[in-house]
Amino acid sequence: MFAVHGQEYRVQYLPAESDTAMFGGNSNWRGPVWFPINLLIVRALLTYYLYYGDDFTVECPTGSGHQMTLFEVAREISDRLISIFRRDEAGRRPVYGGMAAFQDDPHWRDLLLFHEYFHGDNGAGIGASHQTGWTGAVARLIQLLGSTGSTECLHGPPLPLAHAYRPPGASPPTDALGPTGADALGPTGEGARPTGTSAV
Repeated sequence: MFAVHGQEYRVQYLPAESDTAMFGGNSNWRGPVWFPINLLIVRALLTYYLYYGDDFTVECPTGSGHQMTLFEVAREISDRLISIFRRDEAGRRPVYGGMAAFQDDPHWRDLLLFHEYFHGDNGAGIGASHQTGWTGAVARLIQLLGSTGSTECLHGPPLPLAHAYRPPGASPPTDALGPTGADALGPTGEGARPTGTSAV
């Protein structure tokens, strides 16, 4: 906080919409949950996990005294992102906040909207509700957590950033565009996991 010519200015945590036009319109990157930022964090944690493995742990959540590997932290963040869309014990989805029609109406309650960003305290969707480009990436987190554990991440084949879903045991499509498998990842040293091929 600072004061200039009798005016007080501060940058503080705001969980949702901005309360000032100081940064241009309703721009607020200081508190809400933005999927692109969180996806970058998850990817970085998994990349570092490939290097440090299970020997390196951090406290998560901060102040809890509970130690987690970087894979477990990535999973924790992913679970929190996924929970925005998941029904809670009362059958309500945080993404819908106080929108009664989307929470209660049987014709609307299962229609998932991918909002631009989310309230930092309660997960309610804010901004445009058609951000399938970046918020829709929650589907990739669900797929990843449902198919990859820490052992597969460390010792399995390289996992590309994204790939088409195939049921277990299905053959790769013959009309796939571009190289697949190891060819898609480029040359690597013998026995070394390729750089930049984390599970997200």
